[in-house]
Amino acid sequence: MAKINGNEIRPGYVIEYQDTLWVSVKTMAVKPGKGPAYNQVELKNLIDGRKLNNRFGSDEKVERVRLEQKDFQFLYREGESLVFMDDTTYEQTELHEDFVGERAAFLQDGMKVTLELHDERPISIKLPDYVTLAIVEADPVVKGQTASSSYKPAKLENGLRVMVPPFITAGEKIVVDTNEVTYVRRAD
Repeated sequence: MAKINGNEIRPGYVIEYQDTLWVSVKTMAVKPGKGPAYNQVELKNLIDGRKLNNRFGSDEKVERVRLEQKDFQFLYREGESLVFMDDTTYEQTELHEDFVGERAAFLQDGMKVTLELHDERPISIKLPDYVTLAIVEADPVVKGQTASSSYKPAKLENGLRVMVPPFITAGEKIVVDTNEVTYVRRAD
């Protein structure tokens, strides 16, 4: 780990502060008329998700943490647990469904994911940006509907609902953005 000055903290940096891990969400360099300049930083706790706004002066030192990234493969669900396998060592890791959150609905057997680890402890998970899913239910198109409001609700095979263009029907496969949970395009 490397020590950095408080004014060097940038968005996306993971730091150790108050004996826990935080990710920098927003930073703003402030130079008041009186007193020394400081860096106003919005932090999010990587362990429990709480937020903190803090001022860091250029004379303050903080530990910048580098997280280890490892590729895993999703194997299966077991109750509320999700089982992943390390691609290099073939060791299996169980994570609670809450760790992945609502995006757990996108997990498919054999899907490659990236886990960020700190001291062998999972901190965050990155799913592929896009997945292909089939539509099981799509509302019919209302005649005379204008082009500006032409999206309609559809239910995906994983149970999630997204808004799709009127030409999409049940049974078709579409590409969905896993971060925004939105329709991207028809699958090839």
